[in-house]
Amino acid sequence: MPHDFIYLASQSPRRRQLLEQLGVKHELLLADADEDAEALEAEQPGEAPIDYVHRVTLAKLQAARQRLKRRGLPAAPILCSDTTVAIGRRILGKPRDADDAFQTLVLLAGRTHRVITAVALAWGRQSEILVNVSKVHFASVTAPEIRRYVDSGEPFGKAGAYAIQSAAGAWISRIEGSYSGIMGLPLYETAQLMKQAKVRF
Repeated sequence: MPHDFIYLASQSPRRRQLLEQLGVKHELLLADADEDAEALEAEQPGEAPIDYVHRVTLAKLQAARQRLKRRGLPAAPILCSDTTVAIGRRILGKPRDADDAFQTLVLLAGRTHRVITAVALAWGRQSEILVNVSKVHFASVTAPEIRRYVDSGEPFGKAGAYAIQSAAGAWISRIEGSYSGIMGLPLYETAQLMKQAKVRF
């Protein structure tokens, strides 16, 4: 049976924007006050970045399914996503504070890193997850430039301490992969899931 809308279990305004770009009607399905959503993103020792993103996205999806049932909301597909930035096996998550953001960006400057985004959709008893991996090449950046960016507040709440659609875009000399995936929701993979679940868009 076709679906006219989905639930988006994410606070990210960028994911909302990208769903709107596809023309997918959606409603937010956010965590309750007593849910520890951040705990789902805790790293496990020795975990590879791609395994981390896969596990966290499925954990978010499971929490969202329980939330939907608990609230007695009308049935509809649920979309979850998670993004991380990685250099080698090192996961660069959301910065803890300004110093952590600064150190992360110093590490990224003049190097190539991966942005890994998983997107999962649950409908009925089915669920599917797809993972997008992109490479981002950062130019060399001076410490004062990084400090100004950190002082803007932009790095906070973002994996790798930057957003490609922000002023940090001026430091990115080249990408290999999906621009929307780097933003937080790879549109190609998302569209494939929507078609599979018969979501109208």
